[in-house]
Amino acid sequence: MLEQIVAFDIGDKRIGVAFSDPFGEYAVPGDTYFRTGDFRKDVSAIAEIAASRGATLIVCGLPVNADGTESVQTEKTRRFVEALSSVAGVPVALEDERYTTRAARGDLMEMGVSARKDKRKKSVDSLAAAYILESYLAGARRKREMKEVGNDYEDGNNIVELMDDDGNTLRFEHVMSFQYKNETYCALTPEANAEEGDEDEGAEVAIYHITGDEGDEYLETIEDEQFLDEVFAEFCRLYEDFEDADEAEALEPDDGE
Repeated sequence: MLEQIVAFDIGDKRIGVAFSDPFGEYAVPGDTYFRTGDFRKDVSAIAEIAASRGATLIVCGLPVNADGTESVQTEKTRRFVEALSSVAGVPVALEDERYTTRAARGDLMEMGVSARKDKRKKSVDSLAAAYILESYLAGARRKREMKEVGNDYEDGNNIVELMDDDGNTLRFEHVMSFQYKNETYCALTPEANAEEGDEDEGAEVAIYHITGDEGDEYLETIEDEQFLDEVFAEFCRLYEDFEDADEAEALEPDDGE
């Protein structure tokens, strides 16, 4: 079962929802939950949303003042999170949410979202939840434990086992997941390359399309070589944000088995 992290931006009237991709690399805004005024009912509803996503971890934004001190809203959120923790059945983490709503509003302006008040508020809440989750993922990227079918950790590497058409098991290290033209892709490198760590020879990278229904995702090879080159170019651009440019340039695309 793939890992799923769900994040909530808890407000007095609305609760923004966001969820992670299967590899825990980025956040996707979900639908905003409108509170009913019944505390227990709202807590149960949020727990159900997390459960419906198959959440293995819940992340809730913690509102604090700009200087880091706590406010009345901080106490309200802590109370909600404490109640959620008692019924959710999975761990609940807190993440500093300073500036997330402001950043979300800025993005909405850039994207040209309608100025209708109700639509804008719903979008702000969802984007704020996504920012909260992105912040958590960035801080936990090298520490989190991924619970995926066929994946385990060896020597700090995320190893993925895939089966080729002949029934042979191939082992890869997961490099990253990313989006391109509204679709999700992941980059894998053969385990042998990860173990050797020979930068002089370069490392092959296989790019796969993540497809399938939620909770039943699978990896699909990209048959169109021209489009594969486009996706690989996007991977290189993103990879350079995390690693040295020389390492990214040494990678060579491969459509995998």
